[in-house]
This record gives sequence, C-alpha cells and structure tokens, in this order.
Amino acid sequence: MTTKTIEQALMGNGYPGRGIILGKSPQGTHALIAYFIMGRSENSRNRVFVRDGDGLRTQAFDPSKLSDPSLIIYSPVRVIGSEVIVTNGDQTDTVYEYLRRGETFEDALRSRTFEPDEPNFTPRISGWMNASTEFAYRLSILKSAGGNPSSAQRMFFEYETPASGQGHLIHTYRCDGSPIPSFQGEPVCVHIPQELEEFTQQVWNSLNVENRVSLFTRRIRLSNGETESRIINKNQ
Repeated sequence: MTTKTIEQALMGNGYPGRGIILGKSPQGTHALIAYFIMGRSENSRNRVFVRDGDGLRTQAFDPSKLSDPSLIIYSPVRVIGSEVIVTNGDQTDTVYEYLRRGETFEDALRSRTFEPDEPNFTPRISGWMNASTEFAYRLSILKSAGGNPSSAQRMFFEYETPASGQGHLIHTYRCDGSPIPSFQGEPVCVHIPQELEEFTQQVWNSLNVENRVSLFTRRIRLSNGETESRIINKNQ
C-alpha cells in the first residue's frame, strides 16, 4: 500500500466528515492520535471540543442553537490504563464498558451499527490503541451495505507491529454528496511526523476551510505514558 502524506490524503476532499488517525512517530518513541470533525449544517458546525479528564467530549458552542444533540454530543476519546479509545459517536462508551469487563474492541462494536441518519446512514468509525511498549492499534468502520437500512457491514483492521513514521487514517465519508457516500476500502496509510505541533497543523491545514469544525491531537510517550494534547476549535 502506498504511504501518503496527510495533505495528499485529505486535501481536495471537501467533506471527509469525521476522521481518525492513529500511528507511531518516526523515532518509534511516541504514539500519535488525531480526531477531527466537520460539518455542513448549522447544528453540526455548532460544536467545540473540550477536555474531559484524560479524555475529550463535544459540546455546543452556542447552546441556544442546538437543535438535535443525539448524534453530535458525545465523548470521542476515553482512556483506560494504557488503552485509548477514539470514535465518532457514543460507541466510545460501549467500547469502554466492554474493555472494563475484559471483553474486546470487536465484541463491543458487534453490538452496534451505523447511525440512523437516513438517507446518509453515517458510518461509525472507531479506533483502539495500546499506547505502551507493546504498541498496537485497531480501526473499525460500521456502515450500511449500499444504503440499505437493514444491512450492516462491520469491518475491522488490526495493526500489531506498526512501522515507525506511519499511521492509518479512516473517515466517515468518501466525499461530499447527496446522500453522502460512505468511506470505502482500507484505512489510508499516512506519514506521521515526530512532533505534535507539526502533526496538528498538517491535519488542520489539510481540512476544507469552510467545513472543518474541530481537531484533537495527542502524543503519548510509549515508555512511560506521558501525554501532550492539542485542541483546535474553529468556533473559538
């Protein structure tokens, strides 16, 4: 698989929707994580990221304009020990509870399906990472089979020995449209930089200026779990 720069993977796509990047720094010392959200409607654009302990949550930028919180207010990032969960919806909580019970990322997501936002049936994308010296990560997408509301496709991608300087990107939509077409194929292999600030700016500057809403990035030192994070909110 060809490894792309983050710019090559995202620039020119007006609406990839929500996206996750997981990967390892070129020196092999750190894990890097990105989660971004985009929006076309006023309700989708009326959001910001805020820290929630060692995790992350979304909230309305202007509560008076919040029309439907069901699919836009959730916790995208939760942490359990050295494990980090990143998703585009309330399945974060499902995965967290399954892991606490000793069950797996895959078990959790087999209990969920795509979002009920007909006609788009937005996919649920999810990531799991063991940000330790036993570094590994997984990605998943749950999507409708060709727009069929009664047929779900659950796909899982497991990366046991990820290469330094590489990561994988998955996002909800292939591009803009009506209805919006779901992401297709395997996650995109992308180059990962060493420094968090460079990573953050690469992702944010690659997103469509009109539609980008918020970005969260985190760098974790694999030897001791030390973290640093960044949040960019268009509304702030």
